Amino acid sequence: MPSPTPARRSRRTLLRVTAPAAVAASLVLVPLPGAFAAPSTGAVIAEVYGGGGNSGATLKNDFIELGNPTGAAFGLSGYSVQYLPGSPGATTQWGVTPLNGSIPAGGRYLISEAPGAGGTADLPAADAGGSLNMSATSGTVALVNGTAPLSCKTAADCAADTRIVDLVGFGSAVVREGGGPAAGASNSASVARGSSLADTDDNAKDLTAGDPTPVNSKGQTTGGGTTPGGGGTPVPGDVRIHDIQGTTRISPLNTKTVTNVPGIVTGVRGYGTKGFWIQDPNPDNNAATSEAVFVFTGSAAPTVKVGDSVLVTAKVSEYYPNSAGGSQSVTELTGPKVAVLSSGNAVPAPVVLDAAKIPAGYAPDAAGGSIDNLPLDPSKYALDLYESLEGMNVEVRDVPVVQATDKYHELWVDASSADPRTNRGGVVYLGYDKPNNGRIMIQSLPPLTEQPFPVANVGDKLTGSTAGPLDYNQFGGYTIAANTVGTVQDNGLQREVADRALPSELAIATYNVENLAPGDPDAKYSELAQAVVTNLRSPDIVALEEIQDNSGAADDGTVDASATVQKFIDAVKAAGGPAYDWRSIDPVNDKDGGQPGGNIRQVFLFNPDRVSFTDIAGGDSTTAVDVTGTGKRTSLTASPGRIDPNNEAWNSSRKPLVGQFSFHNKPVFVIANHFNSKGGDQGIDSRFQAPTRSSEVQRQKQAEIEHAFIAKLEAADPNARIVSLGDFNDYQFSPAMQTLTKDGVLRDLVNDLPASERYSYVYQGNSQVLDHILVSPAFKQQHVRYDVVHINSEFATQASDHDPQVVRVKP
Repeated sequence: MPSPTPARRSRRTLLRVTAPAAVAASLVLVPLPGAFAAPSTGAVIAEVYGGGGNSGATLKNDFIELGNPTGAAFGLSGYSVQYLPGSPGATTQWGVTPLNGSIPAGGRYLISEAPGAGGTADLPAADAGGSLNMSATSGTVALVNGTAPLSCKTAADCAADTRIVDLVGFGSAVVREGGGPAAGASNSASVARGSSLADTDDNAKDLTAGDPTPVNSKGQTTGGGTTPGGGGTPVPGDVRIHDIQGTTRISPLNTKTVTNVPGIVTGVRGYGTKGFWIQDPNPDNNAATSEAVFVFTGSAAPTVKVGDSVLVTAKVSEYYPNSAGGSQSVTELTGPKVAVLSSGNAVPAPVVLDAAKIPAGYAPDAAGGSIDNLPLDPSKYALDLYESLEGMNVEVRDVPVVQATDKYHELWVDASSADPRTNRGGVVYLGYDKPNNGRIMIQSLPPLTEQPFPVANVGDKLTGSTAGPLDYNQFGGYTIAANTVGTVQDNGLQREVADRALPSELAIATYNVENLAPGDPDAKYSELAQAVVTNLRSPDIVALEEIQDNSGAADDGTVDASATVQKFIDAVKAAGGPAYDWRSIDPVNDKDGGQPGGNIRQVFLFNPDRVSFTDIAGGDSTTAVDVTGTGKRTSLTASPGRIDPNNEAWNSSRKPLVGQFSFHNKPVFVIANHFNSKGGDQGIDSRFQAPTRSSEVQRQKQAEIEHAFIAKLEAADPNARIVSLGDFNDYQFSPAMQTLTKDGVLRDLVNDLPASERYSYVYQGNSQVLDHILVSPAFKQQHVRYDVVHINSEFATQASDHDPQVVRVKP
């Protein structure tokens, strides 16, 4: 599996689950007050807040705000707003506040109501005032043509009263419009329409909860400025984007509402996590403060365009794309009200990311703690540099592709020539302290229908300019959301073919076939089989990982995998390969991890014309294999067998499958492995530095168990020929692999390769080792030929996400 990530992706990269209370974006075009989506035909109740002066409230007063979506002023002489408790009794009466004046065209009108004992902020100057003492959580407010109290106390009766111009029920109100009252009102939250003021006569759909944002007919807010939706011309407030971003990863204004923040729109995303980026064209002199921020519009598609000059009033928030996995946060503006001042403006020039810009250090060391509140040092640490540019327009030019285009239409490049390269153009991961600082994900910001995403393999070059806002997501960390993507220069990468084994050599391979199931397309079987025949040269023994049961991912109790294996064997034969025989042990249902219901396991394929399998009865899913005999009579107690399968180290993980083979009348012991995944590990780019690799604990225990078994086998026969191979889900420098090779019981062959060739998997732009072949000392170095055969991990088209490996040994 990928490393380190909680799980394989199963959805579009940037899709966010949004809470029902998320306020959809509001847009006001200035000075065209009538330009709204689905405008109402008259005045409406725009916002209701009954928590004024209550515990936890900022505002001292309750208020009701009216809105006018039309192009003409709406006169209020003779009108009133009226309030009814959420569950009225027989004697309950409507409270009345008379109105006067008018609501400006496209503007707002503020009515202050009863104060509470708490709160710290006054409302802006109200257009009318009353003494209604509204509930913070439940009630009904009506805009009425008249000042006589209403008498209706049910939704049906009120719907029939023609004096009611608009009505809003919130909380658990009995009297409401449509399918239900608006939800989420509290001491600190109002219910409000978006600035379009759309009214479908369904309170639950039309109004959402959020921070109270009172606006009067002059457009004034609690800060004294003018906000979108008011009747005046909007002017910038006092807060700038660099004030919002601050000099650490967490905004100093987090949870606060900011008014009329100016910026130029640099990117717009109308899918997945919808919103847009704005950047201040007038930066400060502090390199640690970003000049851009993402404006999250919730379920509403943004209607601004790149080059628009806007003012945004919104709540500052910190969004963690994967909080449990330790991701960085993204500073955002949420529940926005947006005023467009002008269009067609030049966007700020991009910051060029290259080796001269990206520092040698990766991240500050907080001894495993959070770096959220540490001052950013963008000249010293790459993660700090990227954070200091969060949301800003950035650019890479003529950069190598270090991870191929995937099914989510994204790829990785490396912007730093200082990162070590593989022989085939990737970036090789050689240690926890060598994360490769220049890796950056590239995604296309415009829809794919407008800007098709390039298909590239590792080693290709993305020529010209790739530029856009610097985003962050849970699957790739810092990512360029590219408005423009460079052109692919094909490097002509070819799939490797292993050398042929000599007749005197035993060829043994490992291949993770990525959740192979009978229901997979024939094309997948054909591609995998062709690789075994052509690229691996039909090895004598093949250890397969991730073979699913006969029903695939259906969790129906099936554990037998004979149909899966036979279909693969038939595909190999159809590709011109040998008629393989096979051995495996079915797991206990749902006990070996992997895709739920799939019951993945390891399987031995072997060519009976070249090598024989020594069948020894007694092996099953729960019986531990042991060693018997000594010297040349050393043998397994069961073949195939499983190593200590009931040990807690193998909980929800695959147990090692061991088989005894005979080649040229000499025994060879082969162990097929698939250690537990890296799920739950904190990523390289985590806000916790150094990141915690929690999954290592279980793999360390697994390695200790297997090491003890191998040591016992070698104690019985110091010349035991042992090959341990498979998907160990760990690096050559990891504690687990160091444990497995302790005391020289095994040699990890990947370490015999040049550093630039040590990889079998590519994740987040790092070419890394997850698969290994290890051999016992009985196999002398001069009698071992080993290859990682690169046919998948570097390519946009893959039969599996792993590269297979093969070793040829002379027993």
